[in-house]
Amino acid sequence: MTIAGAAIEAIVAHAREAAPAECCGLLLGRLEQIVEAARTRNIAARPTRFEIDPQDHIDRRRDARVRGLDVVGFYHSHPASPPVPSETDRSEAAYPNHLYVIVGLASEPPEVRLFFFDGRNFREEPFVTSG
Repeated sequence: MTIAGAAIEAIVAHAREAAPAECCGLLLGRLEQIVEAARTRNIAARPTRFEIDPQDHIDRRRDARVRGLDVVGFYHSHPASPPVPSETDRSEAAYPNHLYVIVGLASEPPEVRLFFFDGRNFREEPFVTSG
């Protein structure tokens, strides 16, 4: 899997801006490549949770389709903990066969990890950064 460096930079910047709340968004790309991170509003009632704004979700999907991109996954941040799926992440994951990027701000530089959700479990995936 390849993730565009600009996408990682955008996710980390979004996480830093949203802290101490979690941020969230969509991962756009094709096949084995994430080319862009599309921000969405987090409408969760608590700062330690994330819930993608439904209208943002629809708007970003439409925009991606027009540009020939697919929604290949989602991202969110863990402002004060490591970037591994929490029990809440596991229980609320709703898109099997999608990728999930989690950025952890508990260390400097922030740690970015990629996971594949098979419908039951998250499996960490290696990735390389491009461009």
